[in-house]
Amino acid sequence: MKALATSPAARGLEDDAAILEFGDETLVLTHDTMIEGVHTLAGQDPADVAWKLVAVNLSDLAAKGAKPVGVLISHMLGTDDHRFVTGLGEILARYDVPLLGGDTVRGDGQRVWGCTAIGRATHRPVPSRGGARPGDKVYLSGRIGYAMLGLEALRDDTDQDDSAYRRPQPQLELGQDLAPHVSAMMDVSDGLLLDASRIARASGVTLSFDSVPLSGLAPEGRLDEAIRWGDDYVLLCTGPAGLDETLAVTCVGEVRARADHDVLLDNEPPTGDLGYTH
Repeated sequence: MKALATSPAARGLEDDAAILEFGDETLVLTHDTMIEGVHTLAGQDPADVAWKLVAVNLSDLAAKGAKPVGVLISHMLGTDDHRFVTGLGEILARYDVPLLGGDTVRGDGQRVWGCTAIGRATHRPVPSRGGARPGDKVYLSGRIGYAMLGLEALRDDTDQDDSAYRRPQPQLELGQDLAPHVSAMMDVSDGLLLDASRIARASGVTLSFDSVPLSGLAPEGRLDEAIRWGDDYVLLCTGPAGLDETLAVTCVGEVRARADHDVLLDNEPPTGDLGYTH
């Protein structure tokens, strides 16, 4: 598919969104699809499905420092469609995002939903994955691994907090605040290590993490799982020293000249899978 994406707006399909110059504005466009039983639990409340469908797209806009203009929703009809509408209304109201259109379909088998989010860049150049440079610091804008705990709680029907998995909170305002200062930025959706490797490859560098600050952001005793699990939708970015003094991020490592590995943890390459891939 990359061979077809020849427009500069596509950024070679190496980024979280398309960046389209449109008159005096720069538009940011992104699309995500969710599949029942893959991105959600089978039988999960459709209100939560709708929330997460929009949230993951807004998170991509956040990673570009973009302000949402609106969304288009594709919904596969089934049972409890009114609950999907309820959840959709809740997240659109929460983030003041207009519904611009979309489609509804009916079919057999696993249900599928899609969302296209349109945003307006608040800073140019729009952050990409490809700007990290040796000497930059690596920052994380929140906790990791708590969506993992939320899935376990929801799956096992316990009384533990499952909201991090069901209803992630896209960091739109923080993304806009970070955009003028970062050299690279993306959200953590497929696992911290895997997403960090994407910044590393796009930038031609190595990202080195320190487990000490990371352990303060992960569930106790489960750091190794947390850095690979994903669904956290916090922002991972690189930039100058001191960003953590003025913005809500934690310094978790540094950018080094390109080495033999994309990422390092305590100066050693991590073993095993780095995160979730299809």
